[in-house]
Amino acid sequence: YYITNNLRMAPALTTAQRRELRQIAQSIVENGKGILAADESTGTIGKRLGGIGVENNEDNRRAYRELLFTLAKESNIGSCLGGCILFEETLFQIASDGSSMVKLLREHGIVPGIKVDKGVVVLPGTNGETVTQGLDGLADRCKKYKSAGAQFAKWRAVIKIGDDMPSELCIQENAVTLARYATICQQEGLVPIVEPEVLCDGTHTLAKCQEVTEKVLAATYKACNDHHLYLEGSLLKPNMVTPGMQCPDQASPEQVAEATVVTLQRTVPAAVVGVTFLSGGQSEENATLNLNAINQYQDPGRKPWKLSFSYGRALQASVLKAWQGKQENVTAAQKELQKRAYANHMACLGQYTGDVMGASGNESLFVANHTY
Repeated sequence: YYITNNLRMAPALTTAQRRELRQIAQSIVENGKGILAADESTGTIGKRLGGIGVENNEDNRRAYRELLFTLAKESNIGSCLGGCILFEETLFQIASDGSSMVKLLREHGIVPGIKVDKGVVVLPGTNGETVTQGLDGLADRCKKYKSAGAQFAKWRAVIKIGDDMPSELCIQENAVTLARYATICQQEGLVPIVEPEVLCDGTHTLAKCQEVTEKVLAATYKACNDHHLYLEGSLLKPNMVTPGMQCPDQASPEQVAEATVVTLQRTVPAAVVGVTFLSGGQSEENATLNLNAINQYQDPGRKPWKLSFSYGRALQASVLKAWQGKQENVTAAQKELQKRAYANHMACLGQYTGDVMGASGNESLFVANHTY
């Protein structure tokens, strides 16, 4: 029993539930593994497909996701990717050989996950700041997703830096919403990825991003504590601490690493299993170099979490460029995914040497006010 304010509260999770959640979370980020974020909404994947001249319809979306999940066994993609986040449509889709997308992932030892939020809406009383919706009916959706094979979930909150932003209201509302989502997921057997993203839009400095990110993460974990989140059965998906994309004074990977690790040390409990960074519009190469520097950053005994990746654009940009919607390009596109996954796997180990350049290379993947 928890003892809180002299009230006896029954524990939300059984010993067996906690064990399962912990094992799932650990398996996703063990041995240098990370996450492929393939959970773009229908609208967002339409923009990606439109960029290569491919119509946004269900058949093309299925063909593209199938490409991502059907690498040859000898690719060893499962040694680089521990999890894959899916959009609801993909979770229930059937591939061309009659297999479910979930089965294709499992054959590589990749844990299927699911995006469960319903996007952002404007938070009244703020200067256009947002809060994420989707709590209504979440428990029932989680039951359905779990029965379909999903083992973890993702919910994205969005924080903007700007004039008088972020407001305390925005920070607190998103923190509480993330905590409620996370505890609901755990009740239904899904490991929650807690994603409070501080957007990289703007001219703000590295120091300003660190200040805001520390405040956001501190509020998030205060809310998670208040809601009795089982931290050992959860993952964090934060932004790296970087200057704004329009800031004239950009930072080196070593500067990003120090600011990011110090921020985590000040705010993230050691009980959290892993930190799976979002790429946030960085180029493929920069996202890998920064992750590598974070893992190389020397501060012995003070990095208790696995420091990994949960990349969407930074794993897929070269794949899309190589594919071009053509069946004859599938193998080439899959090789691009294999290269980027391997590069980031090595970065998780602090051993990336910058010798794996994809078709997208150093191209910026920044999208202003990015939505999924």
